Amino acid sequence: MTATILPAAQRSHAERNLPRYTSYPTALAFDSAHASHAEGWYGATRPDDRLSVYVHVPFCRRLCWYCGCHTSIAPTYDRVGSYLDVLRREIDLVAGRLGEHDGLAHLHFGGGSPNALRPEDFVDLTARLARAFRLRPGAEIAAELDPGMLSQGFIAAVGEAGVTRVSLGVQTFDPNVQALVNRVQPYEQVARAVEGLRDVGVGGLNFDLMYGLPGQTPDNVYASAREAVALRPDRIAVFGYAHVPWMKKHQVMIREADLADLDGRWLQADAADAALVEAGYVRIGLDHYALPDDALSHAAAEGRMRRNFQGYTDDAAAVLIPIGPSSIGQFREGFVQNHVPSDQWAARIAQGELPLNRALAIGDEDRLRALVIERLMCDLSVDVDAICRDQGMSSDLLAESLDAVDALALAGLCRRDGAVITIPETARRLMRVVAAAFDARLPKATERHAKAV
Repeated sequence: MTATILPAAQRSHAERNLPRYTSYPTALAFDSAHASHAEGWYGATRPDDRLSVYVHVPFCRRLCWYCGCHTSIAPTYDRVGSYLDVLRREIDLVAGRLGEHDGLAHLHFGGGSPNALRPEDFVDLTARLARAFRLRPGAEIAAELDPGMLSQGFIAAVGEAGVTRVSLGVQTFDPNVQALVNRVQPYEQVARAVEGLRDVGVGGLNFDLMYGLPGQTPDNVYASAREAVALRPDRIAVFGYAHVPWMKKHQVMIREADLADLDGRWLQADAADAALVEAGYVRIGLDHYALPDDALSHAAAEGRMRRNFQGYTDDAAAVLIPIGPSSIGQFREGFVQNHVPSDQWAARIAQGELPLNRALAIGDEDRLRALVIERLMCDLSVDVDAICRDQGMSSDLLAESLDAVDALALAGLCRRDGAVITIPETARRLMRVVAAAFDARLPKATERHAKAV
């Protein structure tokens, strides 16, 4: 294992609070003033539009101290059952509001933990969504699951529901770190989950790993990554922990004294990278890795990879439909987000209304900047002039951004040859800094974003 300390010229950039650019504009730009206008976007889908649907399950069976998601612990299943009753009404409501479309190409369950549902409820919910949005043959059905709470019954339900890809929140295999974040799940338990999921026909398996957690060191991050690759998941994402206790109150359970500093986080990320590359995984974008024959590796190599609210994907669907509280969706006209509090979400649906709380209509310049940012985040390279020509817009709109890129080039974060910008391998982990040069909305509320490293 080799590791490098963060270069001095890049240190100040690494300490910046920046978006993860799973969208542009980012969710912080959404507001309630646009929500009423956004309802018409549902009916404006086109006959050739393939749909992607994201379903948010806002429940877990345990609360992990590091979590930044919209979730809660249901004291009894009655609360989950009430959520499902409302969710079924929302599915019918949304499906009825859509215009013509070409069916559902990608269905994604996130949370929270979808395996907080009873197995029979998960199967029923998947079937209902497939009917309502006309699931296409060969569509991907993906679910994010908690391996520490994954029963054999739910694994069987995953197979029955036709799930094609599962993402397991592994985070770390180190037992001391697991105890510090309230997520104890021995290696053997995860291995049994992997075996069970493969046995029921899940063809795609993802792991999430983390660095920057309390008690983590380069050595135990490296060891966890080595244990992960022994189970041979197809894709692995490596995320840096974002300590934001002013936003997520339960994070006060994590002592800041147990967290690594910037250099420590950099070395931990290096350690994970070394283990994964040594095992034959291909670097994908900012923080993903995939086996060379995985579809995401092919999409990345061919310039087809996309970035959305679930991370990196080869999903080319034109429309993302949000289902469930806090869910975010995307239309040609802009972005929408459902109410976050479950009671407000449910109240709107009870009135026969879409549960939209915030939205943002996007203009031509937003689309232009989004394309540039997405290519940087996916390809580590972008031809700004080519994108401007394709969009029929002048590159003068991005003149200030290109000046900012020149300043970043002096720090070694990128290179610019005319209008072609390239991020070198040594600065891959800092690509959000380069992407931020094209973010015209960044000055607002940057303290709510995660550190660049």
